[in-house]
Amino acid sequence: MAGSPSERLRELGLLLPPPPGPVGSYAPVVVEKGFAWVSGQVVTSGGSAVHPGAVDAQVSVPQARDLARLATLQGLSALARALGSIDRVLRVVRVAVYVSVSPGFERPHEVANGASDLLVEIFGEAGRPARVAMGVAGLPLGASVEVELTVSVEPGA
Repeated sequence: MAGSPSERLRELGLLLPPPPGPVGSYAPVVVEKGFAWVSGQVVTSGGSAVHPGAVDAQVSVPQARDLARLATLQGLSALARALGSIDRVLRVVRVAVYVSVSPGFERPHEVANGASDLLVEIFGEAGRPARVAMGVAGLPLGASVEVELTVSVEPGA
C-alpha cells in the first residue's frame, strides 16, 4: 500500500471528525513506551448516543457496523491530536469492539468488521489488528457500539 495513512484517508474521501473530549475522569489517549491506548469511543451527536439500544432489537447490524467505523475514525482523531499525526502509527496492535446486544445475539463479530475493515483500508496489513468483539448488556449513554484501540507508534519529535 502506497502513501501515508493521512494520504490514504484523503484518497478514501474520509475526514477525521473533531476529537472527542473526555466525559469522565480519564485520558482520551495515553502514550507510553512506544504504544498509544485510545479510550473507548462512542459516537454521539449533541451529547446523546447515535442509534442507541441493543443491536438486533433497536439497531440493525449494518447500522452498528457503520457506528463501529465512525467510532474508529473518532479514535483515530483522538490519536492524531495526541500524536500530532496518525502518520506516526506504525501498527494497529489491537481493537476491542463492544456491542450492546439482546440475549441470544451471536454476531458481534460482524459489527466489529466495521472497525477492522476501516483500519486495513487506511493502514494496509499494519492495520489488521488482534481483535475482541464482545456482546455486552449495556454501554455508556445507551450506546450500541464502543471501540477502543491500541497502536504502536514512532517516537515523538
